[in-house]
Amino acid sequence: MGLTHFDEAGRARMVDVSAKPDTPREAVAAGTVRMRAETLALIRAGRVAKGDVLAVAQVAGVLAAKQTPQIIPMCHPLLLTGVDLAFDLTEDAAANWGRIAIRATVRTFGKTGAEMEALTAVSAAALTIYDMCKAVDRGMRIDEIRLLRKSGGKSGTFERAPEREDAEMPS
Repeated sequence: MGLTHFDEAGRARMVDVSAKPDTPREAVAAGTVRMRAETLALIRAGRVAKGDVLAVAQVAGVLAAKQTPQIIPMCHPLLLTGVDLAFDLTEDAAANWGRIAIRATVRTFGKTGAEMEALTAVSAAALTIYDMCKAVDRGMRIDEIRLLRKSGGKSGTFERAPEREDAEMPS
């Protein structure tokens, strides 16, 4: 299967999905923000100066999913029927590291999938965590943003083989 976002002359184009049937679709993406254990402790305690980090990251993820076509040029506008974000906090104080694993689930009923919306939601949530905590930990690292699963449409279901970290995340 070739790249669908290019025409015969090699120019970028938005794929015409008008002939495709509407089907229920779901996409799940994940990513990680790694940080010092002290930074994660501040987040857990609600002592980050900018406010409730996870609540703001949750809202940022939802807003980003809804705005994906304004960020990613060839994405179709979708009527999203659900956007959920989950955060799993893990730390090893002795080793001085912490991690926030982020999972976004996006649902729609339409002609094209919601993979980009789920990936954008994770990305925005991770960037928000970084932004809210950078004053205390500029060494944070955003990692492993990836599609875990997608369902619906002509291509059916895709499911990434489970990784250790994926297995730890709440569904």
